[in-house]
Amino acid sequence: MRRRTPALLALAALALVPGACRDEHEGAPRVTVIGGEPKLRDPALAPLSAPDAVLIANIGQGLVRFDGAGNIVSGLAERWNVSDDGLSYIFRIAATEWPDKRKVTAQQVARILKRSLVTSSANPLRDTLGAVDDVVAMTDRVIEIRLRAPRPNLLSLLAQPEFAIVRNGVGTGPFQPDPRDPKAGEIRLARLIVAADDDEDRHDEVRLSAAPADKAVQGFAAGDSDLVLGGTFADLPFAQRAKLPRNSLRFDQASGLFGLVPTRAAGTLADPGVRQLLSQAIDRDALMDAMHVPGLAARTTVLEPGLEGLGPPVAPPWTATPLVQRRPGLAAESQRQFGAEKPVIRIFLPAGPGADILFDRLKFDWGILGVDVQRAANVAASELKLVDSVAPSSSPAWFLRQFRCGVAPICDAQADELLDGARNTLIPAQRSALLSQAAARIDEAQLFIPLTAPVRWSLVSTRVQGFAGNRYARHTLTDLEQRSSP
Repeated sequence: MRRRTPALLALAALALVPGACRDEHEGAPRVTVIGGEPKLRDPALAPLSAPDAVLIANIGQGLVRFDGAGNIVSGLAERWNVSDDGLSYIFRIAATEWPDKRKVTAQQVARILKRSLVTSSANPLRDTLGAVDDVVAMTDRVIEIRLRAPRPNLLSLLAQPEFAIVRNGVGTGPFQPDPRDPKAGEIRLARLIVAADDDEDRHDEVRLSAAPADKAVQGFAAGDSDLVLGGTFADLPFAQRAKLPRNSLRFDQASGLFGLVPTRAAGTLADPGVRQLLSQAIDRDALMDAMHVPGLAARTTVLEPGLEGLGPPVAPPWTATPLVQRRPGLAAESQRQFGAEKPVIRIFLPAGPGADILFDRLKFDWGILGVDVQRAANVAASELKLVDSVAPSSSPAWFLRQFRCGVAPICDAQADELLDGARNTLIPAQRSALLSQAAARIDEAQLFIPLTAPVRWSLVSTRVQGFAGNRYARHTLTDLEQRSSP
């Protein structure tokens, strides 16, 4: 008999929560991010959690930021210019003050950005700005970013929360923490929107908090929050099985990596033939059906369609043969590789009912090969771990550089040489060709076992009209409510 996990029991409880009659509460919109309490952390010191990222993006904007639809809009910089050769980005900083009324200067911004780019920085996006040669304050309000090679995706990188401009624990907006009447576990954010001409200025307020996924869904269903952010595949069933208002569950068409990567250089997974065997044995269509995400498609390559400078990736030849026809040959190959003693493969996955679904699918598919699949308690005890990351830009280099030597336990030195060449070339066509060659080597060696795209979801009430999904799964808290024209 199948054991009922605590996650499944929580899902059963959620299904009893009435969602059809939620009341829209008064006051500032309430936003819940899945995870722990949001903190204003320094991105140069450690990766940001989902609640941290939402907080810092909204009170510590970068030179540019994302709007509600994921478009690039002005942040600290009121305008910018790109040189014809693409090697120089010049930003003019708006006349802005820190909360202590001291003016924001280009010199300060340059120092903060450089701090995230030094070798000792723990900023997870530091490598994405590897083409940056220097960050220079030209005047008090003009800053230049100089590149070794053109990077058309630079603005989308600078808009990420990891490159927010925060100094001494404070940022420049668009929101600031409002200390009035704080509620336990909640951060009140406020901003003044100065109107043009004779229109009246207006205030925009948001109440931000965090909660575990099951509690966040339950609170939304009960009408205690207007927007839930930060959902992933691991906690998606909490939302799917709860009684929620119609059309409240929204998905980002997120770009990025979702698949398995070896965690150690030695052992069973060190053999590329084993990795290829495991990848070919996965019933990706069945996994897509089990995840119940609209538009989600299976992937068999490290790169995805629509990346900068590249055409659609070419699927490996084995995908042309239906899995049911491949399985006898895969079973024979398993017998040839392993003999009578089949291996035990331990996988580290996050907690949550969605991760349980993924594990069950892998256990079934690889069990047909005679492989015993177990769940590891931590990465150190595993042979495989899940990669579930949203791409910060449309650059194919980000996808490939996750598997370079020094980052991944199993790598390909020739792929690294191709990636280095792509980083340094000034010719876009040559860069694309080098990246395509590196991708082919990564796929051929099966350094990564792709499954699909990252899953990111939100819960959106009818009160929130300024919400739109986007490829970056980033959502500003500005202008959440639609306001009628005066």
